[in-house]
Amino acid sequence: MEVRRITINIAGRVYPLNVPAAEEETLRKVGKQIENMIKDFEQNFDVRDKQDALAMCALKLGTNAEVVALNYEKNIHSTNERLTKINQTLDEIGK
Repeated sequence: MEVRRITINIAGRVYPLNVPAAEEETLRKVGKQIENMIKDFEQNFDVRDKQDALAMCALKLGTNAEVVALNYEKNIHSTNERLTKINQTLDEIGK
């Protein structure tokens, strides 16, 4: 697996990272997303401190991740219920 050394700039700080080549694009996109969120919080919510903006980013990203996880669990549960019903119907037809 190829590893690349990249730098990500977040809130005025540079973070050197060694990452698998396959993850480089994703990390760069996430870094840009965080930078854009910081700018948005600073412009729209009277946030003057970078740490406050980063905390707000963490809350927003964590909330988004939790919503995705909950939706995933609901979809898995719903899919399992449908598959159970299909299996029951097939069992009835096969009798």
